[in-house]
Amino acid sequence: MPRCFSAMAALCLGLSIVVSAGEQPTPAAGPSWLGPHRDAAARLIGEALGSTRAWDRLAELTDTFGHRLAGSKALEDAIAWALAEMKKDGLENVRAEKVMVPHWIRGRESAELVEPGPHQLVMLGLGNSVGTAPEGLQAEAVVVKSFDDLEARGAAVAGKIVVFNVLFTNYGETVRYRSGGASRAAARGAVGVLLRSVGQPGLRTPHTGAMNYADSIPKIPAAAIAIEDADRLQRLQDRGVRLVVRLSMEARMLPDAESANVIGEIVGREHPEEVVVLGGHFDSWDVGTGATDDGGGSVASWEAVRLMKILGLRPRRTVRVVLFTNEENGLRGGQGYRDQHQGELANHVLMVETDGGVFRPLGFGFSGSAAARAAVTDIATLLTGIGATRMGPSGGGADIGPSVEAGKIPSMSLDVDGSLYFTIHHTMADTIDKIDPTDLARCVASLSVMGYVVADRPERLPR
Repeated sequence: MPRCFSAMAALCLGLSIVVSAGEQPTPAAGPSWLGPHRDAAARLIGEALGSTRAWDRLAELTDTFGHRLAGSKALEDAIAWALAEMKKDGLENVRAEKVMVPHWIRGRESAELVEPGPHQLVMLGLGNSVGTAPEGLQAEAVVVKSFDDLEARGAAVAGKIVVFNVLFTNYGETVRYRSGGASRAAARGAVGVLLRSVGQPGLRTPHTGAMNYADSIPKIPAAAIAIEDADRLQRLQDRGVRLVVRLSMEARMLPDAESANVIGEIVGREHPEEVVVLGGHFDSWDVGTGATDDGGGSVASWEAVRLMKILGLRPRRTVRVVLFTNEENGLRGGQGYRDQHQGELANHVLMVETDGGVFRPLGFGFSGSAAARAAVTDIATLLTGIGATRMGPSGGGADIGPSVEAGKIPSMSLDVDGSLYFTIHHTMADTIDKIDPTDLARCVASLSVMGYVVADRPERLPR
């Protein structure tokens, strides 16, 4: 695809895409104040759709640095690279804002069904978990289907490895077993936990993710296993077969390490003190290369701001891209941003986070006042050509959450077709080949138009 083509051609392409999918685009309409922004929106869309720059940059990030776990050299090298690249892009006030982050090490790990095995279980230790003793842990295993099932078994789980075989419903509901399952089982005397991966089936690809320990309860090792292996253990137990599992994990937590949020800006021409934030998290789990979670969201947010720069668009208010560190196992980046910008949160007009993948964009989720919702819904009509007009009932993200809550700031999240997201994220399969360059370009266009118009509209977005 050529580097760029006319804005009109880009819009026609977008419309043809929507029509070919069986959808009927509606004419872009809206209040009179949108009029002066239509040309800028068309230019941003044209530049985004006419370039593979976002995909190329994401490929460079993931191919060069690989995974970017908090505390790792790979993450810090990637941060240094992003700082240098933002300066080359001509963004203003490019800087690293230091944050101390947890430093968890996975080490070598394995799990095996010994009885009635032998059978190697495909596993990934859960982030922040303790390890086993050097000789490993071997114990009888018991499979449970819920916390209620665990509680009903009472002392029968003492001295055993508890296997949570909980079917995935939605992330918010099922992830409770990953975050709190180890302590719930340890309170009943369990010596270890294996968790059915929190995600959709994906060819024996276990999902890692963060877990937490409750105070005053013994810390026991915790790992995720492939969905297929969890179901196998369930079937064996249902037949009355005794299960014995051997678990070995070298996982450990080191002292906190220094990291940083990466920031770049286009300073507003009239109200530079007022800020619109676009961002994603730059760290990833130590499996795969973090292309979907959340290299894509970080690069799309960055590229959205870069497009404004190369097109010479300087909005009334400042647009700021933030690449947050340590979302995955600590949220220190989001907390650090809140703490370091406490005095200016009242002047944050909108915060937008992209952390649900960069698949085909459908629109946005929004949280804020009815008046603000009406304004961003009007802006979304400028995205009719790429089919990204939907405005969902809620929007935000883990990284912007601390600032949004502290400053009562309107918040948004990019809404995409996320049907593959929970098959990919937190797995070895999180690599750039899962990302379509055209979908990524549409995400960039959506973020760029929304961010620019909110920053440039005559009136500040109401709270």
